[in-house]
Amino acid sequence: MSALLDLVPHLLNGISLGLLFGLIALGFMLIVGVMETINLAHGSFFALGMYVALTLVAPKLPFGTDVLEAWRALPLVARYTVALIVAPVLVGVAGMILELAMRRTYGRDPLYGLLLTFGAAMVLEEIIRLLWGSTEKQLPVPEAVSGAFVVGDVIYSKYRLFACGVAIAATLALWLFLERTPYGALIKAGAHDSEMVRALGVNLTRLRRYVFALGVALAALAGVVLAPIWGTRPHVGVDAVVPAFLIIVLGGVGSLWGAVLAGLLVGLVVGVSGAYASEWSLLSMYLLFIAVVTFRARGFLGRKSLLDA
Repeated sequence: MSALLDLVPHLLNGISLGLLFGLIALGFMLIVGVMETINLAHGSFFALGMYVALTLVAPKLPFGTDVLEAWRALPLVARYTVALIVAPVLVGVAGMILELAMRRTYGRDPLYGLLLTFGAAMVLEEIIRLLWGSTEKQLPVPEAVSGAFVVGDVIYSKYRLFACGVAIAATLALWLFLERTPYGALIKAGAHDSEMVRALGVNLTRLRRYVFALGVALAALAGVVLAPIWGTRPHVGVDAVVPAFLIIVLGGVGSLWGAVLAGLLVGLVVGVSGAYASEWSLLSMYLLFIAVVTFRARGFLGRKSLLDA
């Protein structure tokens, strides 16, 4: 019984990590589905979300002193709440700028899009180093979600529970958007057959722009939530984009709930393996990936059409 209780925090950590991995993967999947391009800059936008949130929560800018002091005087919970909402929006706008550069790659060899987003990832990482430095930073969190709580003999982090709640809320909101709104129907149709959508008079260029913004905004949201757990450093995006890619393949390219399921499974495998052998924690998700795709190449819930939920 004692061994089982010792394992509970690691299981909970795995669930929270898996939900956030799934959120990153969902943004990645939207871009792959509609734009048919693998966005290698996705992890860099994840990192950018962390740094934008850090600037909003704990600003250290050399201008606007009066405004800055007034902003710093606000309670931390208010600054953090604003960062949680505004940072993904600002990163989404940055994503729109990258999408403008990507338009010349549409309809061409996918290698052009891969190289462009790879270059964009390098540029974003260097911009982060230039503006915020290379040293690791920590995002402050409100007192209400800091510290730990005790349930029986189990001690668990309040913030990780909060992170779970944000990931679940964002995932459900995305599902409702895709399934219950006309804009979501357009996104799913664009992923299924972009030429037919264009023939019906839908502005496919605008659709791609907003889908790209939504995808990177989801990555930035996950970045804001994960910042206090992982720490904020310029190359942290690599730690996010690789699991995201594995998850969309494991869950089945185009399946929203498949990505959520795969994210939870990856998170649990990483969390449990880390409890017993920390050096195996990252390797475990690659072993899981090999085991699943060996027997089911489409992943858990993969279908023939993208985003065919």
